[in-house]
Amino acid sequence: MPSILSVSHINLPHRVSQESAMDFAREMFGSSFKDIERLLRAFKNGQVDTRYFSNDIEWFKDEHSFEEKNDIYIEQATEYGCKAVSQCLDNRAFLKEKIEPGEIDAFFYISSTGLATPTIDARIINMLSFNEHTKRIPIWGLGCAGGAAGISRAYEYCRAFPKAKVLVLCVELCSLTFQKNDSSKSNLIGSSLFSDGISCALVCGDEVDRKSLSKLSFVPNILATRSTLMPDSLEVMGWDVKNEGLYVVFSKDIPAIIKDWLKPNVEAFLAENQISLDSVKHFVAHPGGRKVIEAYEQALGFSGEMTNTSLNVLKEYGNMSSATIFYVLERFMLSHLDSNDVGLAAALGPGFSSELLLLRWE
Repeated sequence: MPSILSVSHINLPHRVSQESAMDFAREMFGSSFKDIERLLRAFKNGQVDTRYFSNDIEWFKDEHSFEEKNDIYIEQATEYGCKAVSQCLDNRAFLKEKIEPGEIDAFFYISSTGLATPTIDARIINMLSFNEHTKRIPIWGLGCAGGAAGISRAYEYCRAFPKAKVLVLCVELCSLTFQKNDSSKSNLIGSSLFSDGISCALVCGDEVDRKSLSKLSFVPNILATRSTLMPDSLEVMGWDVKNEGLYVVFSKDIPAIIKDWLKPNVEAFLAENQISLDSVKHFVAHPGGRKVIEAYEQALGFSGEMTNTSLNVLKEYGNMSSATIFYVLERFMLSHLDSNDVGLAAALGPGFSSELLLLRWE
């Protein structure tokens, strides 16, 4: 089975405490909501302590056009994306030696927070001297599910081409979608939760000599994946695209949807692979928010210990959309898990949709 050999992440330059973010929101939205202090409890109750942004928080107090923000997205996504790729290919916590960009066969680029044609992967390929024949697969619009979906598509690529080395790069500059003049509750809640994140993963096929590359005793093999789209749920999560840019759509019903919908989906997926829910030892979950993590626990019967790694990433980084699950996965890989440990990776996104991966450390 294809394996995940390396993961990396980037800390963006501007670290902001949740207290500072709350003060910013009070300044921006205080005149728009009569009950602003009640709404600001979301900042205190969301289990987010700090977040990272690509621009200083003062930058967001001024007006910025969609064009200006998107130009910054292209510049920063290319710059920081190059760093994440380089770190992934030379992460000595996971790899015995550097893998050269020219050895990469396919490059999946995942994002939902900016637009570029040529896409960001093409710019990075030029800057880092990839092979000119590297296959490029940019994927846009999967939101929080994008990282898990990217790994799933890399898994399928490596099943078809077992000698392949494949990169999955997630770049989400969520802060650049902030709408200063949007006084909706969705925008306010989004301001309490979302942040910027960039992460990268290396997936290799069966015929790659993994023992010569990997420093770990056991690495996560991908046994199976499942993508699921909930019918008639387009309004749950996504963007409204307007003249000023991207406006967040974020339903308050997401935790309730998870409780009712996720468990049957997970159980069916595991049953197809002759694995019971009780056999899952590690839950590599995209932490969409505190209520989402609690909904995971209630839906799947998992203890707080199973979601602790995801919760810690949420506390330190907030929700970085597609990039977040790689931050979680990296911590599991650094934990040096035991042989034959079974893991379930899960992320939810627009559609409304889920991406599931069944992992086993071997």
